[in-house]
Amino acid sequence: MSKLYKILIGVLLASLVLAACGPSATPTEVMTEPPATEAPTEPAATAAPTEAVAESPEMCMGAQPGDEISMLYQWSGVEEEALNSVLQPLIDACGIVLKPESTRDQALLDTRVQAGTPPDVAFWQVSQLVQYQDQLVPMDTLGADASSYGDFFLAPLTIDGKWLGLPIKADVKSIIWYSPANFEALSYTVPTTWEELDALVEQMAADGNVPWSMGFESGDATGWTGTDFVQDIMLVQQGPDFVNGILDGSVSYDDPGVKQAYETYGKWATDEKYTVGGAQGTLSTAFLEAIYKPFADPPEAMMVKQSGFAGGEVAKQFPDLKQGTDYDFFVVPGIQGLQGGIEPMMAFADTPAVRALVAYLSSAEGGANWAAATFGLSPNKGAAGNYTDPSLQKLGDAIAATQGFTTDIGDTIPSGFGSAEFTAISEYVNGGDLDALLADLTAKQAEALNP
Repeated sequence: MSKLYKILIGVLLASLVLAACGPSATPTEVMTEPPATEAPTEPAATAAPTEAVAESPEMCMGAQPGDEISMLYQWSGVEEEALNSVLQPLIDACGIVLKPESTRDQALLDTRVQAGTPPDVAFWQVSQLVQYQDQLVPMDTLGADASSYGDFFLAPLTIDGKWLGLPIKADVKSIIWYSPANFEALSYTVPTTWEELDALVEQMAADGNVPWSMGFESGDATGWTGTDFVQDIMLVQQGPDFVNGILDGSVSYDDPGVKQAYETYGKWATDEKYTVGGAQGTLSTAFLEAIYKPFADPPEAMMVKQSGFAGGEVAKQFPDLKQGTDYDFFVVPGIQGLQGGIEPMMAFADTPAVRALVAYLSSAEGGANWAAATFGLSPNKGAAGNYTDPSLQKLGDAIAATQGFTTDIGDTIPSGFGSAEFTAISEYVNGGDLDALLADLTAKQAEALNP
């Protein structure tokens, strides 16, 4: 189970400015409650328009008015409304009728697949591409346009050489939250390189201001914000190919580059000059409380590195604060590739209507419409420049410019590696021997990737 499901009991999908192993009308990190056994909701089918389809024959891929697509996804409320907005042009053009169900219970999807009656398409998680790979129709078979995506978005969705998932949504973790008002009052400027960030941290400490709020207590998942931070440091110091090497096992977890990232993190996470409460503050401060500290009055810290959902949490905790003035974010400076998550669409059926859906969502028009619907971030290149929310646009620019995109190490390496990572970083911050901890993680990495 992903760490994201362990950590946010009670925390809803929030927008990045917001609408998350952590925890969307702003960018989201997919962090929901654990899958609950619940009856799925079945929204009313979308009625087919009465106009003829002949106006858009190429777009419709042979689909006829009244052709149906059964869909299963976890979205509801405003997110479901946003999805309907994205798909409306296809419905208007082709007369396709959507038959959607919304549920958080993956057991429903498993049951349908095992019974031989899966939905035509499902919007789920990357791990299900592996689970269902023998039942899925490859995206290129369905006419998806691979040129709409960077190769690094397609790689995690390609299993044994088959492209099985269409990248639908993305979440970016590599961001730092701060108060523009506090920065202005203290004459601090947003850094644009890692060297500038390091110098800013030292300046803040010299001024008597605590630079970071790094608390990562989260029950069984304590440590997850720390491992996220370490991965971002790896992306700064070593780059995305290095992180991908960890994911596929070609780079061992005790590599000197991994150790360097941990030591960089540890300098800040264990010293009260650099973070609230020093090592014990990092270990014992709840990650949600850590988000609030830079925005308290007076501020307890200057910055917190956290995913997109943090904006929504700040807005809920401090409703009088204004985004862009009192709280905002910048992408980790100097990062060579982004860390985040990808939500794919998978197809169990090959019909003209499904082909039309795949072709539309993978087109430039589909990407632009997704961005305009304010439904999180789209990996589709067509989304660039079409976001209506300033925060999404900022992250959309980062996605458009990135030279790499890596999934979370702990989420991606199977067999409990993520939990082992959490334990190791907690022990390290508490004074544990880093070499021994990395050696143990290397053994677990090898076991997980070579069962």
